[in-house]
Amino acid sequence: MNVRRRIIYFASAVVLLASCKGGKEKSSATGWNYNDPKMGGFEVAKEKAQKTGPNLVFVEGGAFTMGATEQDVTYEYNNIPRKVTVNSFFMDETEVANVHYREYIYWTERVFGGEHPEILRSILPDTLCWRDELAYNEPYVETYLRHPSFDYYPVVGVTWLQANDYCKWRTDRVNEMMMMKNGYLDMNNEQRNEENFNTDAYLAGQYNGTAKKMKKDLNPSGSGQRNVNMSDGVLLPDYRLPTEAEWEYAALALKGTVPVEGEELITNRRIYPWDGSTVRYQKHTNTQGDMLANFKRGAGDYAGVAGALNDNAMITAPVTSFYPNDFGLFNMAGNVNEWVEDVYRPLTLSDFEELNPFRGNEFTKPVLNEDGTFATKDSMGRMKRELQTKEELGERRNYRDPLAKNYMDGDSASEISYNYGISSLISDKARVYKGGSWNDRAFFLAPGARRFLNEDQSSSQIGFRCAMDKMGAANSSQSSKGGNQFKEAKKSSAKNAKQRK
Repeated sequence: MNVRRRIIYFASAVVLLASCKGGKEKSSATGWNYNDPKMGGFEVAKEKAQKTGPNLVFVEGGAFTMGATEQDVTYEYNNIPRKVTVNSFFMDETEVANVHYREYIYWTERVFGGEHPEILRSILPDTLCWRDELAYNEPYVETYLRHPSFDYYPVVGVTWLQANDYCKWRTDRVNEMMMMKNGYLDMNNEQRNEENFNTDAYLAGQYNGTAKKMKKDLNPSGSGQRNVNMSDGVLLPDYRLPTEAEWEYAALALKGTVPVEGEELITNRRIYPWDGSTVRYQKHTNTQGDMLANFKRGAGDYAGVAGALNDNAMITAPVTSFYPNDFGLFNMAGNVNEWVEDVYRPLTLSDFEELNPFRGNEFTKPVLNEDGTFATKDSMGRMKRELQTKEELGERRNYRDPLAKNYMDGDSASEISYNYGISSLISDKARVYKGGSWNDRAFFLAPGARRFLNEDQSSSQIGFRCAMDKMGAANSSQSSKGGNQFKEAKKSSAKNAKQRK
């Protein structure tokens, strides 16, 4: 997310504190009217909840014990348990499927294929990931991505880098559709090369498209009309990969362990994303004994015996298979492992932040011309960005290095020197994946289990799903009001305000 959009988000949050309801609502700080050209024209949109993007499910945040809460049978000690809290967010109900990724490929070929075939080649999954010297998997090489029978199976052979690019593309396509639905843009099937809708470019004034209508500009010194901005509540935040903490929290779904609504209980541990310590369905129905996830039971056993296939999947299964967890998320255990955003490091007790822990920050800024204007877009139509410099950070207290991947990870700046990428296979390219796959034993289905692979490598056992930030209140996807509300205090406050008048 660029600096300009972060500023807009913050400004929107401050403005909404005034409980604006449109019209001539007054500022509780200055007494000036909002949305009034006669008083400067400061615009405040009507308070509204964030829209839920396609395929997303609301995940209410909270505190949980992150890390391995069961025996560490691999003796890696890379996920020491610790108490953390994650914000509320949205997450894909399912893994990204082949049909979704083919839509991305089709759009890229249509927009860039003529002049930039290298862009198309860069996003193609590695279908050769299915090959094995001692296995007959050639049919998957030719058909798994393309045949309609596999449309809603999870896409695999996608690197971490490709998954991130898919998130960027999806953000822009969803926001473009939001703009069309709200009547601000016309459908434009003639987008080519860098002249395609990009959210950041649009907000920076570097993409106009075919405007169907524009917002009324209330600034008395303005032109009378303007583009949509983030403060209007039309555009959605970025789709992105979930952080490791978000993914693990969403997989555990401890919401389902609360015995009474409203009762705080965070001591109940789950081995898997469902209740119980067994991987089989326990209720006395005709599905009793069936596997609750798609994984490998033992040596050579991928699905059980003919006539009683207990997970009905030799390799992957459709993304809506098996039982969803208490957040409504499918396949948070088994089917395919999933990329998360984090750079991999073996964790120590001091190597984490208690709120929204994440390793992998790269603090960037928009590339500007000498006159302070935004630099020309790149060949994909995206705004150019670059790392901040240490000189720019000056005497900041909250962060001092724009490249924070290595912060306090045991390198030369830490108490113990350890050269990642030199004396270890773990480098800055190492990215975490979680969840277990069709080719993993049950141990890796536990949400705390973690492994890594280089960001430019792929596997037939790794897919991904997207996440999105939640704006406003933490406790509901349908409300922007946060914090505990006490009617008695509000009545008293209103009475005092009336007396002051």
